[in-house]
Amino acid sequence: MFAPAIYAGVTDDFLTARTFLYSGILTLFFATLVTIATQDTPSARMGSLQQSLYALFAALTILPAILAIPFAESLQTTSFVNAYLEMVSALTTTGLDLWEDPKRLPDALHLWRGMVAWFGGLMMWIAAVAVFAPLSLGGFEVTARSGFADHTRGTPAAAQIDPVRRWKRAARMLTPIYAGLTFALWIMLAVMGDAPLAALIHAMSVMSTSGISQIGGIENAQSGLGGEIVIFFFLLFALSRQTFSADIGATSRDQIWQDPEFRFGVMFVFAIPLLLFLRHWLGAFEVNEEENIFAALRALWGAIFTVLSFMTTTGFQSVDWQTSQSWSGLGTPGVLLMGLAVIGGGVATTAGGVKLLRVFALYLQGLREMERLVHPNSVSGSGRRDRRIRRKGAVIAWVFFMLFALSLTVVTFLLTFAGSSFEEAVLLAVSTLSTTGPLVQAAAENPVELLSLSLAGKLILCASMVTGRLETLVIIALLTPDLWRN
Repeated sequence: MFAPAIYAGVTDDFLTARTFLYSGILTLFFATLVTIATQDTPSARMGSLQQSLYALFAALTILPAILAIPFAESLQTTSFVNAYLEMVSALTTTGLDLWEDPKRLPDALHLWRGMVAWFGGLMMWIAAVAVFAPLSLGGFEVTARSGFADHTRGTPAAAQIDPVRRWKRAARMLTPIYAGLTFALWIMLAVMGDAPLAALIHAMSVMSTSGISQIGGIENAQSGLGGEIVIFFFLLFALSRQTFSADIGATSRDQIWQDPEFRFGVMFVFAIPLLLFLRHWLGAFEVNEEENIFAALRALWGAIFTVLSFMTTTGFQSVDWQTSQSWSGLGTPGVLLMGLAVIGGGVATTAGGVKLLRVFALYLQGLREMERLVHPNSVSGSGRRDRRIRRKGAVIAWVFFMLFALSLTVVTFLLTFAGSSFEEAVLLAVSTLSTTGPLVQAAAENPVELLSLSLAGKLILCASMVTGRLETLVIIALLTPDLWRN
Protein backbone atom coordinates (compact mmCIF):
# COMPACT_ATOMS: atom_id res chain seq x y z
CA MET A 1 0.00 0.00 0.00
CA PHE A 2 2.97 2.33 0.44
CA ALA A 3 3.80 2.22 -3.30
CA PRO A 4 0.47 3.79 -4.41
CA ALA A 5 0.78 6.22 -1.49
CA ILE A 6 4.19 7.41 -2.71
CA TYR A 7 3.02 7.64 -6.32
CA ALA A 8 -0.13 9.56 -5.34
CA GLY A 9 1.96 11.94 -3.24
CA VAL A 10 4.33 12.61 -6.14
CA THR A 11 1.38 13.31 -8.45
CA ASP A 12 -0.27 15.65 -5.88
CA ASP A 13 -3.19 13.31 -5.19
CA PHE A 14 -2.91 13.81 -1.44
CA LEU A 15 -6.25 12.24 -0.50
CA THR A 16 -5.30 8.96 -2.13
CA ALA A 17 -1.78 9.21 -0.69
CA ARG A 18 -3.07 9.66 2.88
CA THR A 19 -5.62 6.87 2.47
CA PHE A 20 -3.06 4.31 1.32
CA LEU A 21 -0.48 5.47 3.86
CA TYR A 22 -2.87 5.15 6.82
CA SER A 23 -4.24 1.85 5.50
CA GLY A 24 -0.74 0.45 5.15
CA ILE A 25 0.23 1.45 8.68
CA LEU A 26 -2.96 0.04 10.19
CA THR A 27 -2.64 -3.20 8.22
CA LEU A 28 0.95 -3.70 9.36
CA PHE A 29 -0.04 -2.96 12.95
CA PHE A 30 -2.96 -5.40 12.86
CA ALA A 31 -0.88 -8.11 11.14
CA THR A 32 1.86 -7.71 13.74
CA LEU A 33 -0.61 -8.17 16.61
CA VAL A 34 -2.07 -11.29 14.98
CA THR A 35 1.41 -12.69 14.39
CA ILE A 36 2.43 -12.16 18.02
CA ALA A 37 -0.80 -13.69 19.30
CA THR A 38 -0.59 -16.82 17.12
CA GLN A 39 3.14 -17.45 16.74
CA ASP A 40 3.12 -20.40 19.17
CA THR A 41 -0.05 -22.05 17.88
CA PRO A 42 0.02 -25.05 15.50
CA SER A 43 -2.09 -23.23 12.92
CA ALA A 44 0.50 -20.47 12.65
CA ARG A 45 3.16 -23.00 11.68
CA MET A 46 0.96 -24.39 8.88
CA GLY A 47 1.93 -27.90 9.84
CA SER A 48 0.20 -29.64 6.93
CA LEU A 49 -0.55 -29.15 3.29
CA GLN A 50 -4.23 -29.21 4.17
CA GLN A 51 -3.75 -26.08 6.28
CA SER A 52 -1.96 -24.50 3.35
CA LEU A 53 -5.10 -25.00 1.28
CA TYR A 54 -7.14 -23.26 3.96
CA ALA A 55 -4.64 -20.40 4.04
CA LEU A 56 -4.81 -20.07 0.26
CA PHE A 57 -8.61 -20.03 0.34
CA ALA A 58 -8.55 -17.36 3.06
CA ALA A 59 -6.11 -15.29 1.02
CA LEU A 60 -8.59 -15.19 -1.88
CA THR A 61 -11.66 -14.43 0.24
CA ILE A 62 -10.61 -12.48 3.35
CA LEU A 63 -7.54 -10.60 2.09
CA PRO A 64 -9.51 -8.73 -0.65
CA ALA A 65 -11.66 -7.17 2.08
CA ILE A 66 -8.50 -5.61 3.56
CA LEU A 67 -7.19 -4.57 0.15
CA ALA A 68 -10.55 -2.97 -0.69
CA ILE A 69 -10.43 -0.51 2.23
CA PRO A 70 -8.00 2.02 0.69
CA PHE A 71 -9.60 1.52 -2.73
CA ALA A 72 -13.10 2.41 -1.50
CA GLU A 73 -11.88 5.27 0.73
CA SER A 74 -9.84 6.79 -2.08
CA LEU A 75 -12.54 6.57 -4.75
CA GLN A 76 -15.40 7.66 -2.45
CA THR A 77 -17.96 7.31 -5.27
CA THR A 78 -18.47 3.57 -5.00
CA SER A 79 -19.63 1.11 -2.39
CA PHE A 80 -17.42 -1.23 -0.41
CA VAL A 81 -19.01 -4.22 -2.19
CA ASN A 82 -17.85 -2.84 -5.54
CA ALA A 83 -14.36 -2.32 -4.13
CA TYR A 84 -14.36 -5.87 -2.74
CA LEU A 85 -15.45 -7.23 -6.14
CA GLU A 86 -12.64 -5.27 -7.77
CA MET A 87 -10.04 -6.64 -5.38
CA VAL A 88 -11.26 -10.24 -5.72
CA SER A 89 -11.13 -9.76 -9.48
CA ALA A 90 -7.56 -8.46 -9.27
CA LEU A 91 -6.22 -10.98 -6.75
CA THR A 92 -7.63 -13.93 -8.72
CA THR A 93 -6.08 -12.38 -11.88
CA THR A 94 -9.53 -12.21 -13.49
CA GLY A 95 -9.40 -8.50 -14.30
CA LEU A 96 -13.09 -7.70 -14.64
CA ASP A 97 -13.61 -4.29 -16.23
CA LEU A 98 -15.96 -2.66 -13.74
CA TRP A 99 -15.32 0.91 -14.81
CA GLU A 100 -16.38 1.82 -18.35
CA ASP A 101 -14.25 4.96 -18.29
CA PRO A 102 -10.70 4.25 -17.02
CA LYS A 103 -10.28 7.94 -16.28
CA ARG A 104 -12.79 7.61 -13.45
CA LEU A 105 -10.04 6.03 -11.35
CA PRO A 106 -6.94 7.96 -10.28
CA ASP A 107 -3.64 6.64 -11.58
CA ALA A 108 -2.70 5.43 -8.11
CA LEU A 109 -5.75 3.15 -8.04
CA HIS A 110 -4.85 1.73 -11.43
CA LEU A 111 -1.38 1.04 -10.04
CA TRP A 112 -2.99 -0.63 -7.00
CA ARG A 113 -5.14 -2.87 -9.24
CA GLY A 114 -2.12 -3.92 -11.26
CA MET A 115 -0.03 -4.60 -8.16
CA VAL A 116 -2.72 -6.71 -6.49
CA ALA A 117 -3.12 -8.78 -9.67
CA TRP A 118 0.66 -9.13 -9.97
CA PHE A 119 0.99 -10.43 -6.41
CA GLY A 120 -2.03 -12.69 -6.97
CA GLY A 121 -0.31 -14.26 -9.95
CA LEU A 122 2.90 -14.72 -7.97
CA MET A 123 0.95 -16.31 -5.13
CA MET A 124 -0.59 -18.87 -7.49
CA TRP A 125 2.80 -19.60 -9.04
CA ILE A 126 4.25 -20.36 -5.62
CA ALA A 127 1.15 -22.26 -4.47
CA ALA A 128 1.38 -24.54 -7.51
CA VAL A 129 4.81 -25.69 -6.38
CA ALA A 130 4.31 -25.63 -2.62
CA VAL A 131 0.77 -27.03 -2.37
CA PHE A 132 -0.78 -28.27 -5.61
CA ALA A 133 2.15 -30.38 -6.83
CA PRO A 134 2.56 -32.51 -3.66
CA LEU A 135 -1.22 -32.92 -3.38
CA SER A 136 -1.59 -33.81 -7.08
CA LEU A 137 -4.00 -30.94 -7.65
CA GLY A 138 -4.23 -28.02 -10.05
CA GLY A 139 -3.51 -30.17 -13.12
CA PHE A 140 -0.66 -32.17 -11.61
CA GLU A 141 -3.08 -35.07 -11.08
CA VAL A 142 -2.96 -35.74 -14.85
CA THR A 143 0.75 -36.58 -14.82
CA ALA A 144 0.95 -38.06 -11.31
CA ARG A 145 3.04 -41.23 -11.53
CA SER A 146 1.13 -43.17 -8.90
CA GLY A 147 -2.52 -42.59 -9.63
CA PHE A 148 -4.82 -39.80 -8.62
CA ALA A 149 -3.51 -38.45 -5.34
CA ASP A 150 -0.97 -40.84 -3.92
CA HIS A 151 1.20 -37.90 -2.89
CA THR A 152 -1.27 -37.07 -0.12
CA ARG A 153 -0.53 -40.33 1.67
CA GLY A 154 2.84 -39.01 2.74
CA THR A 155 4.93 -41.86 1.38
CA PRO A 156 7.13 -39.95 -1.08
CA ALA A 157 10.09 -38.13 0.35
CA ALA A 158 8.88 -34.87 -1.20
CA ALA A 159 5.65 -35.05 0.79
CA GLN A 160 7.64 -35.15 4.06
CA ILE A 161 9.02 -31.65 3.52
CA ASP A 162 7.53 -29.06 5.86
CA PRO A 163 4.98 -26.89 4.00
CA VAL A 164 6.60 -23.70 5.27
CA ARG A 165 9.90 -24.81 3.78
CA ARG A 166 8.08 -25.55 0.54
CA TRP A 167 6.65 -22.04 0.40
CA LYS A 168 10.04 -20.46 1.13
CA ARG A 169 11.92 -22.62 -1.36
CA ALA A 170 9.34 -22.01 -4.11
CA ALA A 171 9.35 -18.27 -3.38
CA ARG A 172 13.14 -18.10 -3.60
CA MET A 173 13.07 -20.00 -6.89
CA LEU A 174 10.17 -18.26 -8.67
CA THR A 175 10.06 -14.68 -7.35
CA PRO A 176 13.29 -13.53 -9.07
CA ILE A 177 12.11 -15.06 -12.35
CA TYR A 178 8.66 -13.49 -12.07
CA ALA A 179 9.97 -10.07 -11.08
CA GLY A 180 12.79 -10.17 -13.62
CA LEU A 181 10.46 -10.96 -16.52
CA THR A 182 8.07 -8.21 -15.41
CA PHE A 183 10.89 -5.66 -15.17
CA ALA A 184 12.25 -6.65 -18.59
CA LEU A 185 8.83 -6.31 -20.23
CA TRP A 186 8.26 -2.96 -18.49
CA ILE A 187 11.51 -1.53 -19.84
CA MET A 188 10.81 -2.83 -23.37
CA LEU A 189 7.33 -1.32 -23.49
CA ALA A 190 8.58 1.98 -22.08
CA VAL A 191 11.38 2.14 -24.66
CA MET A 192 8.83 1.52 -27.43
CA GLY A 193 6.84 4.57 -26.45
CA ASP A 194 4.38 3.62 -23.72
CA ALA A 195 3.99 5.92 -20.74
CA PRO A 196 5.95 4.55 -17.76
CA LEU A 197 2.86 3.82 -15.64
CA ALA A 198 0.91 2.26 -18.52
CA ALA A 199 3.94 0.14 -19.45
CA LEU A 200 4.33 -1.04 -15.84
CA ILE A 201 0.64 -1.97 -15.46
CA HIS A 202 0.64 -3.79 -18.80
CA ALA A 203 3.81 -5.66 -17.86
CA MET A 204 2.30 -6.77 -14.55
CA SER A 205 -0.96 -7.69 -16.30
CA VAL A 206 0.79 -9.83 -18.90
CA MET A 207 2.82 -11.78 -16.35
CA SER A 208 -0.21 -12.28 -14.10
CA THR A 209 -2.57 -12.81 -17.09
CA SER A 210 -5.04 -10.38 -15.51
CA GLY A 211 -5.65 -8.13 -18.52
CA ILE A 212 -5.80 -5.00 -16.36
CA SER A 213 -5.06 -1.77 -18.21
CA GLN A 214 -4.93 1.88 -17.27
CA ILE A 215 -5.83 3.05 -20.79
CA GLY A 216 -8.54 0.58 -21.80
CA GLY A 217 -6.32 -2.09 -23.36
CA ILE A 218 -3.09 -2.37 -25.29
CA GLU A 219 -4.90 -1.40 -28.47
CA ASN A 220 -4.71 2.16 -27.07
CA ALA A 221 -1.01 1.93 -26.21
CA GLN A 222 1.63 4.04 -27.90
CA SER A 223 4.01 1.11 -28.44
CA GLY A 224 1.84 -0.17 -31.31
CA LEU A 225 2.76 -3.29 -33.23
CA GLY A 226 6.22 -3.52 -31.66
CA GLY A 227 4.74 -3.63 -28.18
CA GLU A 228 2.31 -6.36 -29.22
CA ILE A 229 5.13 -8.49 -30.60
CA VAL A 230 7.06 -8.18 -27.33
CA ILE A 231 3.95 -9.00 -25.28
CA PHE A 232 3.25 -11.99 -27.53
CA PHE A 233 6.54 -13.67 -26.59
CA PHE A 234 6.00 -12.98 -22.88
CA LEU A 235 2.52 -14.51 -23.09
CA LEU A 236 4.16 -17.78 -24.12
CA PHE A 237 5.26 -18.19 -20.49
CA ALA A 238 1.61 -18.90 -19.64
CA LEU A 239 1.43 -21.89 -22.00
CA SER A 240 3.64 -24.19 -19.95
CA ARG A 241 5.56 -24.23 -16.70
CA GLN A 242 8.53 -25.62 -18.65
CA THR A 243 9.08 -22.16 -20.14
CA PHE A 244 10.40 -20.80 -16.84
CA SER A 245 11.25 -23.88 -14.74
CA ALA A 246 11.56 -27.62 -15.28
CA ASP A 247 11.70 -28.66 -11.64
CA ILE A 248 8.27 -27.91 -10.24
CA GLY A 249 6.15 -30.81 -11.40
CA ALA A 250 5.89 -34.55 -11.42
CA THR A 251 7.88 -34.76 -14.63
CA SER A 252 10.99 -33.04 -15.93
CA ARG A 253 12.04 -32.53 -19.56
CA ASP A 254 15.17 -31.26 -21.22
CA GLN A 255 13.57 -29.24 -24.04
CA ILE A 256 10.53 -27.01 -24.08
CA TRP A 257 9.32 -28.51 -27.36
CA GLN A 258 9.05 -31.91 -25.70
CA ASP A 259 6.39 -30.54 -23.38
CA PRO A 260 2.90 -31.54 -24.65
CA GLU A 261 1.28 -28.43 -23.18
CA PHE A 262 3.52 -26.07 -25.10
CA ARG A 263 3.14 -27.94 -28.38
CA PHE A 264 -0.61 -28.20 -27.95
CA GLY A 265 -0.87 -24.51 -27.13
CA VAL A 266 1.24 -23.47 -30.12
CA MET A 267 -0.98 -25.61 -32.34
CA PHE A 268 -4.06 -23.72 -31.14
CA VAL A 269 -2.30 -20.36 -31.48
CA PHE A 270 -1.59 -20.88 -35.18
CA ALA A 271 -4.33 -23.26 -36.32
CA ILE A 272 -7.31 -21.21 -35.10
CA PRO A 273 -6.06 -17.86 -36.53
CA LEU A 274 -5.39 -19.62 -39.85
CA LEU A 275 -8.99 -20.84 -39.98
CA LEU A 276 -10.21 -17.36 -39.05
CA PHE A 277 -7.97 -15.88 -41.74
CA LEU A 278 -9.38 -18.20 -44.40
CA ARG A 279 -12.90 -17.31 -43.27
CA HIS A 280 -12.17 -13.60 -43.52
CA TRP A 281 -10.37 -14.12 -46.84
CA LEU A 282 -13.50 -15.65 -48.31
CA GLY A 283 -15.50 -12.76 -46.93
CA ALA A 284 -13.08 -10.29 -48.51
CA PHE A 285 -14.04 -11.53 -51.98
CA GLU A 286 -17.52 -10.13 -51.44
CA VAL A 287 -16.18 -6.65 -50.75
CA ASN A 288 -13.33 -6.77 -53.33
CA GLU A 289 -10.59 -6.59 -50.68
CA GLU A 290 -8.90 -9.92 -51.34
CA GLU A 291 -5.89 -8.24 -53.02
CA ASN A 292 -5.17 -5.97 -50.05
CA ILE A 293 -2.17 -7.99 -48.83
CA PHE A 294 -1.17 -5.48 -46.16
CA ALA A 295 -4.62 -5.60 -44.58
CA ALA A 296 -4.56 -9.40 -44.83
CA LEU A 297 -1.25 -9.67 -42.94
CA ARG A 298 -2.42 -7.28 -40.24
CA ALA A 299 -5.63 -9.26 -39.90
CA LEU A 300 -3.65 -12.49 -39.52
CA TRP A 301 -1.40 -10.99 -36.85
CA GLY A 302 -4.38 -9.58 -34.97
CA ALA A 303 -5.98 -13.02 -34.88
CA ILE A 304 -2.76 -14.75 -33.72
CA PHE A 305 -2.14 -12.29 -30.90
CA THR A 306 -5.75 -12.22 -29.69
CA VAL A 307 -6.07 -16.01 -29.75
CA LEU A 308 -2.94 -16.40 -27.60
CA SER A 309 -4.09 -13.64 -25.28
CA PHE A 310 -7.50 -15.16 -24.61
CA MET A 311 -6.19 -18.72 -24.41
CA THR A 312 -3.81 -17.60 -21.66
CA THR A 313 -6.85 -15.90 -20.03
CA THR A 314 -5.21 -12.47 -20.33
CA GLY A 315 -7.83 -10.94 -22.57
CA PHE A 316 -5.86 -8.25 -24.39
CA GLN A 317 -7.04 -7.52 -27.93
CA SER A 318 -4.68 -6.62 -30.72
CA VAL A 319 -5.12 -3.26 -32.40
CA ASP A 320 -5.47 -5.29 -35.61
CA TRP A 321 -8.22 -7.53 -34.21
CA GLN A 322 -10.80 -5.20 -35.72
CA THR A 323 -8.79 -4.94 -38.94
CA SER A 324 -9.80 -8.44 -39.99
CA GLN A 325 -13.46 -7.58 -39.52
CA SER A 326 -13.26 -4.31 -41.43
CA TRP A 327 -11.18 -6.04 -44.14
CA SER A 328 -13.69 -8.82 -44.79
CA GLY A 329 -16.89 -7.32 -43.42
CA LEU A 330 -17.35 -10.39 -41.18
CA GLY A 331 -17.48 -10.33 -37.40
CA THR A 332 -15.79 -12.87 -35.13
CA PRO A 333 -18.25 -14.82 -32.96
CA GLY A 334 -17.75 -14.23 -29.26
CA VAL A 335 -18.27 -17.92 -28.54
CA LEU A 336 -14.82 -18.53 -30.09
CA LEU A 337 -13.17 -16.31 -27.49
CA MET A 338 -15.20 -18.02 -24.77
CA GLY A 339 -13.98 -21.41 -25.95
CA LEU A 340 -10.36 -20.26 -25.92
CA ALA A 341 -10.75 -18.94 -22.37
CA VAL A 342 -12.26 -22.25 -21.23
CA ILE A 343 -9.27 -24.16 -22.66
CA GLY A 344 -6.89 -21.97 -20.68
CA GLY A 345 -3.12 -22.07 -20.37
CA GLY A 346 -0.59 -24.35 -18.77
CA VAL A 347 -0.50 -26.10 -15.42
CA ALA A 348 1.33 -24.21 -12.65
CA THR A 349 1.12 -20.93 -14.55
CA THR A 350 -0.92 -17.82 -13.85
CA ALA A 351 -3.42 -18.75 -16.57
CA GLY A 352 -6.85 -20.11 -15.70
CA GLY A 353 -9.31 -22.29 -17.56
CA VAL A 354 -9.46 -26.08 -17.83
CA LYS A 355 -5.71 -26.14 -18.63
CA LEU A 356 -3.97 -27.41 -21.75
CA LEU A 357 -2.66 -30.57 -20.10
CA ARG A 358 -6.17 -31.80 -19.32
CA VAL A 359 -7.33 -31.03 -22.86
CA PHE A 360 -4.27 -32.89 -24.17
CA ALA A 361 -5.13 -35.93 -22.04
CA LEU A 362 -8.66 -36.00 -23.47
CA TYR A 363 -7.20 -35.56 -26.96
CA LEU A 364 -4.92 -38.58 -26.53
CA GLN A 365 -7.80 -40.67 -25.24
CA GLY A 366 -9.96 -39.63 -28.18
CA LEU A 367 -7.26 -40.62 -30.68
CA ARG A 368 -6.84 -43.99 -29.02
CA GLU A 369 -10.59 -44.64 -29.06
CA MET A 370 -10.73 -43.89 -32.79
CA GLU A 371 -7.80 -46.25 -33.39
CA ARG A 372 -9.62 -49.02 -31.55
CA LEU A 373 -12.71 -48.48 -33.68
CA VAL A 374 -10.61 -49.37 -36.73
CA HIS A 375 -8.35 -51.96 -35.07
CA PRO A 376 -10.05 -53.31 -31.90
CA ASN A 377 -7.12 -55.56 -30.97
CA SER A 378 -4.38 -53.03 -31.62
CA VAL A 379 -1.68 -52.17 -29.09
CA SER A 380 -0.84 -48.51 -28.61
CA GLY A 381 2.65 -47.54 -29.73
CA SER A 382 2.78 -44.34 -27.72
CA GLY A 383 5.45 -43.80 -25.08
CA ARG A 384 5.18 -44.49 -21.38
CA ARG A 385 4.34 -40.88 -20.56
CA ASP A 386 1.46 -40.68 -23.05
CA ARG A 387 0.10 -44.05 -21.92
CA ARG A 388 0.07 -42.88 -18.31
CA ILE A 389 -1.69 -39.64 -19.27
CA ARG A 390 -4.19 -41.48 -21.45
CA ARG A 391 -5.07 -44.19 -18.94
CA LYS A 392 -5.36 -42.40 -15.62
CA GLY A 393 -4.87 -38.79 -16.58
CA ALA A 394 -7.75 -38.79 -19.05
CA VAL A 395 -10.13 -40.14 -16.40
CA ILE A 396 -9.40 -37.40 -13.89
CA ALA A 397 -9.29 -34.79 -16.69
CA TRP A 398 -12.78 -35.85 -17.72
CA VAL A 399 -13.94 -35.67 -14.09
CA PHE A 400 -12.57 -32.14 -13.83
CA PHE A 401 -14.18 -31.14 -17.12
CA MET A 402 -17.55 -32.39 -15.89
CA LEU A 403 -17.09 -30.52 -12.60
CA PHE A 404 -16.21 -27.38 -14.55
CA ALA A 405 -19.35 -27.79 -16.67
CA LEU A 406 -21.42 -28.35 -13.52
CA SER A 407 -19.92 -25.23 -11.92
CA LEU A 408 -20.71 -23.30 -15.10
CA THR A 409 -24.32 -24.49 -14.92
CA VAL A 410 -24.69 -23.59 -11.25
CA VAL A 411 -23.19 -20.10 -11.64
CA THR A 412 -25.33 -19.42 -14.71
CA PHE A 413 -28.47 -20.49 -12.84
CA LEU A 414 -27.62 -18.35 -9.81
CA LEU A 415 -26.89 -15.29 -11.94
CA THR A 416 -30.19 -15.62 -13.82
CA PHE A 417 -31.92 -16.01 -10.47
CA ALA A 418 -30.19 -12.79 -9.35
CA GLY A 419 -31.65 -10.86 -12.28
CA SER A 420 -29.24 -11.29 -15.23
CA SER A 421 -30.39 -12.42 -18.65
CA PHE A 422 -29.40 -15.90 -19.81
CA GLU A 423 -26.83 -14.60 -22.32
CA GLU A 424 -25.24 -12.30 -19.74
CA ALA A 425 -25.24 -15.07 -17.12
CA VAL A 426 -23.45 -17.52 -19.41
CA LEU A 427 -20.87 -14.90 -20.40
CA LEU A 428 -20.23 -13.87 -16.80
CA ALA A 429 -19.98 -17.50 -15.67
CA VAL A 430 -17.40 -18.35 -18.34
CA SER A 431 -15.44 -15.15 -17.68
CA THR A 432 -15.22 -15.66 -13.92
CA LEU A 433 -14.65 -19.43 -13.86
CA SER A 434 -11.90 -19.12 -16.48
CA THR A 435 -10.55 -15.92 -14.81
CA THR A 436 -10.79 -13.98 -18.09
CA GLY A 437 -12.44 -10.72 -17.11
CA PRO A 438 -12.00 -8.82 -20.43
CA LEU A 439 -14.13 -11.52 -22.05
CA VAL A 440 -17.21 -9.77 -20.64
CA GLN A 441 -16.64 -6.82 -22.97
CA ALA A 442 -14.97 -8.58 -25.89
CA ALA A 443 -17.41 -11.44 -26.45
CA ALA A 444 -20.68 -9.60 -25.89
CA GLU A 445 -22.65 -7.69 -28.49
CA ASN A 446 -23.69 -5.26 -25.77
CA PRO A 447 -21.11 -4.86 -22.97
CA VAL A 448 -22.36 -5.96 -19.55
CA GLU A 449 -22.58 -3.20 -16.93
CA LEU A 450 -21.16 -5.00 -13.92
CA LEU A 451 -21.76 -2.17 -11.47
CA SER A 452 -25.49 -2.35 -12.17
CA LEU A 453 -25.72 -5.97 -10.99
CA SER A 454 -27.55 -6.71 -7.77
CA LEU A 455 -25.72 -7.36 -4.51
CA ALA A 456 -26.40 -11.08 -4.84
CA GLY A 457 -25.04 -11.06 -8.40
CA LYS A 458 -21.79 -9.39 -7.31
CA LEU A 459 -21.26 -11.86 -4.47
CA ILE A 460 -21.92 -14.75 -6.89
CA LEU A 461 -19.25 -13.35 -9.19
CA CYS A 462 -16.80 -13.21 -6.27
CA ALA A 463 -17.50 -16.84 -5.34
CA SER A 464 -17.20 -17.88 -8.98
CA MET A 465 -13.82 -16.17 -9.39
CA VAL A 466 -12.44 -17.84 -6.26
CA THR A 467 -13.73 -21.20 -7.49
CA GLY A 468 -12.21 -20.64 -10.92
CA ARG A 469 -8.86 -19.61 -9.48
CA LEU A 470 -8.60 -22.48 -6.99
CA GLU A 471 -10.38 -24.99 -9.30
CA THR A 472 -13.21 -27.31 -8.33
CA LEU A 473 -10.95 -30.23 -7.44
CA VAL A 474 -9.11 -28.05 -4.94
CA ILE A 475 -12.43 -27.02 -3.38
CA ILE A 476 -13.35 -30.71 -3.05
CA ALA A 477 -9.98 -31.51 -1.49
CA LEU A 478 -10.44 -28.53 0.82
CA LEU A 479 -13.89 -29.56 2.04
CA THR A 480 -13.50 -33.35 1.99
CA PRO A 481 -9.80 -34.28 2.10
CA ASP A 482 -10.53 -37.93 2.86
CA LEU A 483 -12.59 -38.23 -0.32
CA TRP A 484 -9.73 -36.86 -2.41
CA ARG A 485 -7.18 -39.19 -0.81
CA ASN A 486 -9.37 -42.20 -1.51
